[in-house]
Amino acid sequence: MSRVELRLERCKGCLLCTLVCPKELLVLSDQFNPMGYKVVQFLEDKKEDCTGCGFCAEICPDNVITVFRSNEKKRGDKNEG
Repeated sequence: MSRVELRLERCKGCLLCTLVCPKELLVLSDQFNPMGYKVVQFLEDKKEDCTGCGFCAEICPDNVITVFRSNEKKRGDKNEG
């Protein structure tokens, strides 16, 4: 299972990450950071759906997101073997 870490103190709430997540696991939260921006949140209850694609981290202009990819292959991967 992949893992996503957010540095919310850097988030400006641009929501670009929410646009590129294929599983829609990133959403705008009700929380504000110390700079007064509403920040993004990762849906922890659906974290097992994260594929670790890293699109969110790549598009983030403020280096808020770090994606740790799992080495495990998900069931149904075509590259097994």
